[in-house]
Amino acid sequence: MRDVLFVVGEASGDLHAGKVVEALHASWDADGVPASSRARLRGVGGQHMARAGVDIIEPVEHLAVMGFVEVLQHVPKHWALLRRLKRDMASGRVGLVVLLDYPGFNLKAAAAAKAAGIPVLYYITPQVWAWGADRLPRIAQVVTRAACILPFEEALLRQHGVDATFVGHPLLDRAQHLPSREEACAQLGLDPARPVLAVFPGSRRAEIARHLAPFVEAAQAVQAQRADVQVIVGVAPTVSIDQAQCPFPLVSGQGFVVQRAATAGLLKSGTNTLEAAVAGLPHVIGYMTNPLTYRIARRVVKIPHIGLVNVVAKREVSKEFVQQDFVPAQVASALLPLLDVQSAAHRNALEGLTAVRDSLGSPGASARVAAMLRQLLEPAT
Repeated sequence: MRDVLFVVGEASGDLHAGKVVEALHASWDADGVPASSRARLRGVGGQHMARAGVDIIEPVEHLAVMGFVEVLQHVPKHWALLRRLKRDMASGRVGLVVLLDYPGFNLKAAAAAKAAGIPVLYYITPQVWAWGADRLPRIAQVVTRAACILPFEEALLRQHGVDATFVGHPLLDRAQHLPSREEACAQLGLDPARPVLAVFPGSRRAEIARHLAPFVEAAQAVQAQRADVQVIVGVAPTVSIDQAQCPFPLVSGQGFVVQRAATAGLLKSGTNTLEAAVAGLPHVIGYMTNPLTYRIARRVVKIPHIGLVNVVAKREVSKEFVQQDFVPAQVASALLPLLDVQSAAHRNALEGLTAVRDSLGSPGASARVAAMLRQLLEPAT
């Protein structure tokens, strides 16, 4: 059996790919497939993929970057890696390419696989509903099967000739056994009788650099009006924050526990807003980026909301404060009603978040993708 080549572009892709590989091995175990008959798994990835049994040929840290302006600095490195992957695909050893997210690079990798006659499974598909709709014909040409994680993506991709399947959102697999608020507060040393504000400034160094200070200022503005509010900062495992830069307790790698303990949250836009929907955390969204990147994005992004929770809901479930609109005092004013569990604002937010969670499908996304992988790799079985 020929190799499976995985390509991810950042830490979240590494995590999700690792889960797929774990599910793949579980599937092989259940079917009694001997180790000698299993495909060798290789790819661009990180620690999660490595622990799951993938031979890492290039660390994901060499790829991870976002933003129109920021990507330009990494173009030579990306082209060098693409040339390396093309040589690998041309060797005849690769039987399937599995791509996760990171469309700027991975659509080029998909085209290379197509040219080499190798099927492509794309998991966590490009967000063509936000921008880049002109990519749809290209996706249909180079992607054999697509596994979508947002409920509206399957129909959109199928309309343009892509063999797409909605597999559910992978974060649901991590959220099957969430602690109660009391349990979460006990784990974090918080008083459950007092409101808790959770602050999540981002999962990349550049996001921390832009968000931490204004997010902290907004939290301090909240405390200036409600001294009983406890503030805690959720730190993604992909970054570190110097405690000297932050007057609040830092908790690393326990996002769901922090969200379950909190009464309200101040979150960077992105997947963590969907995590908040799953955890039942009313929140406000903030985001700031390079000014030129933002100006370009304003021209190409075709949707009215930046927060994924609002994109899925197709309305503003959580208020957004983007770029120059992020004024800490105004953000604090939006957070204060959410910190009152008896308020209409808190109640309405919970109703909207529940609807979003219900639309994300059911647990088991990784196992469904692993099954698709085997269908492409082992068509005769």
